[in-house]
Amino acid sequence: MSLELKPRESCAYDCISLGEIMLRLDPGEGRVKNARSFNVWEGGGEYNVTRALRRCFDLRTATVTSFADNEIGRLAEDFILQGGVDTRFIKWVPYDGVGRMVRNGLNFTERGFGLRAALGVSDRGNSAASQLKRGDIDWEEIFGTHGVRWLHTGGIFAALSETSPGVIEDAVMTAKKHGTIVSYDLNYRSSLWKSIGGKEKAIEVNRRIAPYIDVMIGNEEDFTAALGFEVEGMDENISSIQIDGYKKMIAYATEQFPNFKVIATTLRTVKTATVNDWGAICWHNGEFHEAAHRENLEILDRVGGGDSFASGLIYGFLTFNDAAQAVEYGAAHGALAMTTPGDTSMASLKEVEHLVKGGSARVKR
Repeated sequence: MSLELKPRESCAYDCISLGEIMLRLDPGEGRVKNARSFNVWEGGGEYNVTRALRRCFDLRTATVTSFADNEIGRLAEDFILQGGVDTRFIKWVPYDGVGRMVRNGLNFTERGFGLRAALGVSDRGNSAASQLKRGDIDWEEIFGTHGVRWLHTGGIFAALSETSPGVIEDAVMTAKKHGTIVSYDLNYRSSLWKSIGGKEKAIEVNRRIAPYIDVMIGNEEDFTAALGFEVEGMDENISSIQIDGYKKMIAYATEQFPNFKVIATTLRTVKTATVNDWGAICWHNGEFHEAAHRENLEILDRVGGGDSFASGLIYGFLTFNDAAQAVEYGAAHGALAMTTPGDTSMASLKEVEHLVKGGSARVKR
């Protein structure tokens, strides 16, 4: 049984995202604490998905977020426009000149190398996106008037403030009313939850949202820390030997949340910051589908790899409505995205298809 997708011709957008978008300051091969210059990208766990769906997969996308109306916010907007993502649903908030009341988030991220892990330091308190609340966004206009086939949001935005879960609840309930498929990446980040109640709060919030989700994305840590499930025999890395425990957890999760139509995760074993084993699995309609496993995958920048998996997965469902193909496109796109710097994908559909078909990295002339 396939997902019940709205016809493309009935909707203005194939996918929209809801979440915070920050500026990422990247010291390249250096360290944040020693840097004298940074490359700047835009990024956000939810937005990265819609940007890739537009730039790599040529689908019609938009983002819902909020910025303080200053030069930093306008720089982020410029990056979004370069990515081809529609900005009409951005809520602009007057800037107070200092940032006491509202500001735009910054994310300092170094890539890591070898035995040195990637490191992220976010500076996002009082951001405009974190202050979004119920009633700020006209969801009826988005889902009812314009029409959207797929909504993507997640646990990073849910963790930003006391009001952000309510924004998500309004979005997903309206999306379901209008027949839009909803995906949610649990993306548990202990640093975001620790000052507002920790795992207990994360579980409370995510379990409130979960009944409205069709496609749930998350690894074993996400399901244990953000939804309160237990996965047998797993640590922070999922290996091929441990997949059975994850499958048991999925069976239990779908009993508690029968609305879950798809559950998917990447399978990453970290050997060093620059060499990972990489794969993915997807459950749909009672069956598991596993993507080609890529051992010793060489990585330039792992940040955004999971988001790129999600965008490839969504593309696979929107285009083929087939779980086996969707997980292959997700894994291939995630692998390619980690070969370039920045949160967002620089891959092309042709490159993704080449990798899905088993293509190599032999030079193309």
